[in-house]
Amino acid sequence: MTSPGAQTASLRSRNFALFFTGRAVAKLGDAMLPLALSAGLIQQGHGPGAIGAALASLTVFLAGFVIFGGVFCDRFNTRALMVGSDLVRVCTQGLMAALFLTGHVVLWQVCAIGAVNGICAGLFQPGVASTIPRVASDVQGANGLIRTAESLAMLLGPAAAGALVGSFSPGGVFVAHAATYALSAVCLALLRLPAQAPRAERPTYRADLAEGWREFRARTWMWSVIVIWMVYTVTVSGPLVPLTAAEIIPADGPGVYGLVNSALGGGTALGGLLALRFRPVRQLRAGSLALLGCCLYPAAVGLALPQAAMMAAAAVWGLGGGVWAVMWATSVQTQVPGEILNRIHAYEVAGSLAMMPVGQALAGPAAQLFGGRTVLLAGGFVMIGVSAALLAVPAIRNLRSVTPGTALASSAGGARTAPDHVPDRGA
Repeated sequence: MTSPGAQTASLRSRNFALFFTGRAVAKLGDAMLPLALSAGLIQQGHGPGAIGAALASLTVFLAGFVIFGGVFCDRFNTRALMVGSDLVRVCTQGLMAALFLTGHVVLWQVCAIGAVNGICAGLFQPGVASTIPRVASDVQGANGLIRTAESLAMLLGPAAAGALVGSFSPGGVFVAHAATYALSAVCLALLRLPAQAPRAERPTYRADLAEGWREFRARTWMWSVIVIWMVYTVTVSGPLVPLTAAEIIPADGPGVYGLVNSALGGGTALGGLLALRFRPVRQLRAGSLALLGCCLYPAAVGLALPQAAMMAAAAVWGLGGGVWAVMWATSVQTQVPGEILNRIHAYEVAGSLAMMPVGQALAGPAAQLFGGRTVLLAGGFVMIGVSAALLAVPAIRNLRSVTPGTALASSAGGARTAPDHVPDRGA
């Protein structure tokens, strides 16, 4: 078993520092994007339907392409694919900046750029899961630190984006976003990663996809979470950004919307720090309980509570989500063998995001039919059900954590927790 001192040294290593910096900076840019896109489209006379469509364009292509990205990462150089994806997004965000700076914003062009970004994200994301165990032996500690840094970026990003939009233009935010991808690419290129074991020859890409799907289905705890998460994304997470933006920005301005999102980022940072110190034996059970507090944010906006109350509710949402995110990422990265981790991570990402564009696209019609505040209030109640559903599945609530030493041995090629062997898992 790896000693605590070795784990600490790993988290202070040059490799982890570079990866940590790249993820934090890229997240800073990503945190600016929803506000810039929402405010920019609202300035051009669009409503929540257009915002949802613009966000959905990225998510649809990410969810559709990430499975193939997992196969590519297993077959080719993972880091090269990640660096290339970042560099392409430097160009696409530069183009987005030009559209908003010149005032010639056409919705289909914004959606097309989002689609390219989604494909790039689909190539990039599978490599994250397999890179973390290669740069840090303490996987939960690494996830906790990265999540905390990403959350601090979420804290600063919306506030900075609100200031830029208010004093300059949404186009300036996209310039900054392109720069964050450039720095992320540099950090990844400078990593000194240990050599990976030679990959056995595989007959076809289809065989790789089929193997990944079999391994995904064989883990009841994983596919059960994804099924529940699909309900969450279409009913809560998908409509959240378009509807909260449409409710807060016209009434209080982009600055207040930025502050609310910054509070969410601050709460997520606290959740990451808590997960860094809190080492439960049953990680997904702890994460599921933490999600209960997430019901407060959509309810607070739906009730049109004062700014301070919305910020507090957003912080609680972030806290619960931050704890869950670390527990989930650590479970995936330590329970799954390294040789199939990219593909399984790709399947769980695709499943997690599959219904997100549906929720984003339906945000506008649902708001017109029922009212935006009513949809947000319903989302608060659904969030309670999501937490209860996760806890109701024995494979989720009883999954035991893998020790750091076991996870480290597994990342070098050893066996991790075996799949669940249960009859009739369903289609």
